[in-house]
Amino acid sequence: MSNESASTKSLYGVKNPFMAHLKVARELTRPGAAKNTWHYEIDLAGSGMEFTPGDSLAVQSQNDPALVDSIINTLGFSGNETVPNPKGGDGTIRDVLTAVSSITEFDGKLLKAVAAKTGDTTLLELTAPEKKEELNKYYWGRDVLDVLTENPSAKFEPAEFIGLLRRLNVRLYSISSSLKAFPDQVHLTIATVRYESRGRQRNGVCTTFFADRVTEATPLPTFIKSGAGFRLPEPNDDTPIIMCGPGTGIAPFRAFCQERRATGARGDAWLFFGEINRATCFFYEDEWQSYLADGTLRRMDTAFSRDQAQKLYVQHQMLEHSRELFEWLERGAIFYICGDASRMATDVDKALHDIIAKEGGKSPEQAREYIEAMKTAKRYRRDVY
Repeated sequence: MSNESASTKSLYGVKNPFMAHLKVARELTRPGAAKNTWHYEIDLAGSGMEFTPGDSLAVQSQNDPALVDSIINTLGFSGNETVPNPKGGDGTIRDVLTAVSSITEFDGKLLKAVAAKTGDTTLLELTAPEKKEELNKYYWGRDVLDVLTENPSAKFEPAEFIGLLRRLNVRLYSISSSLKAFPDQVHLTIATVRYESRGRQRNGVCTTFFADRVTEATPLPTFIKSGAGFRLPEPNDDTPIIMCGPGTGIAPFRAFCQERRATGARGDAWLFFGEINRATCFFYEDEWQSYLADGTLRRMDTAFSRDQAQKLYVQHQMLEHSRELFEWLERGAIFYICGDASRMATDVDKALHDIIAKEGGKSPEQAREYIEAMKTAKRYRRDVY
């Protein structure tokens, strides 16, 4: 990337985001899908903002107004009380709870204050350093409203309460488009998070902000977060690439393929994609077929977990094609993985070790050394969350 491009990118940040606007929202999942995943196109016209495939878009979202109202009502406030805004100046408590404070997550600061108000020593003990595991269990499935309704005798002044909350963090989404294919736009691929916990419906902060409340008129505070460690080889470099992106982890690889087509990239490309079932969740299917047809993709293997009696995941497809995959690695292929860190990335990593041991005739220790050498050479690149 040129110095000019890098300086343009740095014009915007958390303190001075660019106010973008939504152009297109299109559901990728079809009727009957177990979850909803959307394709969003965001207008960057006039920003001069540039990015490279592998970068992420940071979005400053807002909290669910219904959850904000429930918290205000539980505390006995009107919502118009003036409180210090952690970003500077003052604002109404409703505005601060909506746009500045985190209300779906909290930490020990709130628990300690509630314990002091209620005299609940059990709650206070949870915040002790040695109780980290118990504290994490307490956090699971709870938000600020849960803490308040479970401890109704805890009363706060408006400013006091705001001082106990964490800041609402920006959300990062892997960019699923290339500027060479879509100038002045950025595309995102986002699964809408909705679930039930403790008898209440819970909503992902930013995913439902996009799905339920963002219109073309809604200002979207955004900036680019560099993914310097997640980059394509140069177009004239014939290094092969292997991309593994189940679910919304497919996002950066859509950008990769758009970039490869636009630049006439020489190296072979292999894509692994997985989801629940082909009929409802084969995101961007027509695009992948076009990339296979023109050689942008050399091959693609899919794993739809519920389309057969035995669950099938991307790591199973890797193992099924272990000989070919190892041959690509021996040719110097870069292995990319994007998506869920907790289980998927661990399972894929294990499969990669097993493939190298089996096809390379290596011991487990030698397979680990092979993987470490790949990491050192920047041939094992991860964007997991």
